[in-house]
Amino acid sequence: MYTHVNGARLYFDVDGESLTPDGPQMREKPTVIMVHGGPGADHTVSKPYFSQLTDIAQVIYYDHRGNGRSDFSDESKWNLEQWGADLKALCDALGVGKPIVIGTSFGGFVTLSYATQFPDHAGGLVLISTAAKVDFPTVFQAFERRGGKAIGDIAKTYWTNPTDEGRALYREMCVPFYSYKKKESQDWLSRILWRNETALHFNGPNNEHGRMDFRADLGKITCPALVMVGEEDPITLPEFSEVIAEGLGSDDLEFIRFQNCGHGVVGDKPDEALAAIRRFVSGAP
Repeated sequence: MYTHVNGARLYFDVDGESLTPDGPQMREKPTVIMVHGGPGADHTVSKPYFSQLTDIAQVIYYDHRGNGRSDFSDESKWNLEQWGADLKALCDALGVGKPIVIGTSFGGFVTLSYATQFPDHAGGLVLISTAAKVDFPTVFQAFERRGGKAIGDIAKTYWTNPTDEGRALYREMCVPFYSYKKKESQDWLSRILWRNETALHFNGPNNEHGRMDFRADLGKITCPALVMVGEEDPITLPEFSEVIAEGLGSDDLEFIRFQNCGHGVVGDKPDEALAAIRRFVSGAP
């Protein structure tokens, strides 16, 4: 399905109903907005895992402009301010108030952009494996610790000078180190509708990826928040999430660091992560 948001046509999909029968009345469930990672990927990275929330929430997925099935748009609009504004406008277009917004990785960057621009809009935030500011030298060191010097060099080469060829090599050699344990299936990677141009425009210390810095504005965010990260995450290191947890202005904050876990928290620790998310969604106003 599509809706028009800030001059762009965004693709979205919905899992589960908003109103559900509950005895003699209808009960309204909270609405979860899934903000996918990337950039250059699409919402399918969130499926089918987050469909497990549909007994307690309605789940809305969407593709950012310049990503997946949404309008490619103009590259001048491929920036966090615009993506954050699009998230708010999507909620307005769909009539969603006080959403619980779940942002993973790059989706967490977009979520922080949205939440710092519109601090009174969300009912709750779940920030998974993300950052308010990226320190790239520590990222390169983390890949070298996980995979050795060759892997560290591939990561550094791609991030400092993003190219199609470097991205293909990085995806083949470095992305497997996002997970702490070997995955039986890589079907999720095959399902993604990739838009490499968006990633090359955004990624790396010399592009907005390196310039972004939400640290000074984190205190504006006062809604309940759940922050989760893997101790062995090489791309959004645990200390990045520590900065977020320390800077948020919320009095209702839970910060979970998972042992023996990489960037893919829901992949490496699916049961523990889902339990924490379910507790948060059920308890958020």
